[in-house]
Amino acid sequence: MPNSNYHDIEDKELLSRYYDERDNELLGILLQRYTMLLLGVCMKYLKNEEDARDSVQQVFLKVISELQKYKVEYFKSWLYMVAKNHCLMRLRQKGSYTFELNDQQLSAPDNGEQPSLAREKDAALDHLELALKQLNVEQQVCVTLFYLEKKSYQEISDITMYPLLQVKSNIQNGKRNLKIQMERMQSHD
Repeated sequence: MPNSNYHDIEDKELLSRYYDERDNELLGILLQRYTMLLLGVCMKYLKNEEDARDSVQQVFLKVISELQKYKVEYFKSWLYMVAKNHCLMRLRQKGSYTFELNDQQLSAPDNGEQPSLAREKDAALDHLELALKQLNVEQQVCVTLFYLEKKSYQEISDITMYPLLQVKSNIQNGKRNLKIQMERMQSHD
């Protein structure tokens, strides 16, 4: 089949063919479809065009490697989560360096309580991030969009192309599973 015909095929079909044939051209078409989405996601989080463009390339490499290991059903929402997680990790890496500096500055005797409070919040965020990764992809996407990005059910449905009832179910089940994971982690501390 000539290359031009691939552009008319839906994501799910292209992904299925990619898994069957392991043809990187098919993956290239999928990634090309969402380059602007990825750039938008990266710009939203990183607020810097150069960092965003660099991150898009890194996400492409991660996607190529991850798709060889895992079977993905909903490419667009999965790709969105990969990009978002990549950006959050970059921000976290930058922030952790700043936090170390602030932690040293805050350790003065008159601010004795603040560093421990900051460490507790940091630990809670670590637990939340780990717990979120334990959810299935659909729940991760819906919970993240609803609670962290304050999207409505309808907006989430538009973004993910999940039916409205599935969005509500993913949020409800994801929230419950997130709570269970967080409680497990806290009991192990």
